[in-house]
Amino acid sequence: MIIRETDQTFILIEQHEHARMSAEFMRYLKPHYFINETYTDSVLFAIEQHDCGWKLFDRQPFWNDKKQAPYSFIDFPLLPKLVLYEQGIDQVERKDPYAALLCSEHYTRFVKKHDVDEVKQYVKTEHVRFKRIVDRLPNFNKDLFTMHYSLLQFADNLSLFICLSEPGATQEHIHPFFRSGIPTPSAFQDLSEKHIQVEWQNNHTIVLRKFPFTQPIQVTLSYKVVLKSDIAMNGLIETYVKTPNKTLDINIQSI
Repeated sequence: MIIRETDQTFILIEQHEHARMSAEFMRYLKPHYFINETYTDSVLFAIEQHDCGWKLFDRQPFWNDKKQAPYSFIDFPLLPKLVLYEQGIDQVERKDPYAALLCSEHYTRFVKKHDVDEVKQYVKTEHVRFKRIVDRLPNFNKDLFTMHYSLLQFADNLSLFICLSEPGATQEHIHPFFRSGIPTPSAFQDLSEKHIQVEWQNNHTIVLRKFPFTQPIQVTLSYKVVLKSDIAMNGLIETYVKTPNKTLDINIQSI
């Protein structure tokens, strides 16, 4: 779950919704950034499905009793997170093995810094998966794969920029993850800058100083605004399930 907090509410965005939105705008990426069109559909599928393991967990969110707030993807307990990561990658692999490689790389990078036995076993298991899939792929190119993975990272970051900041936020109120902009993916070989600057122009428009898309884009974000008072009265899960979805239309364009 992706969460923002106000005095009276929590704004909750399901992880799979954030991933769906990231694929929505990445379909307008300039084609040459995919490097090899053979894998374009697989890269887009990986972007769209990279958080599919969160689906059931986010439908009934967990309460963090220490913070008195719902658990977010940032502070969600590590060991349950390994379960949903593996489950999600399994689901992606059944439909697209190359996409599963990208998702596996994504999650392995997240967790391998933890010196925990369960994480070490998870990383070993994913290395076995990686080798098994690569051995079955014709002409697997590690450098090309690295650039494709950088596209997943870029999509993830741009979507998180949208989700983690209040619409229309000024630069000083941008989430700390993105104060310096979004890291430039290695696939954007024509850009020398280390970061792509992105900012809210108004409550419905974000602008990028280096625009990698073929045209201005409009995407729609679905979210819930959950009242803290309702959680106190009825509990998190019941309140979340009963709270209706809201949507926000967002324009993405060049500065």
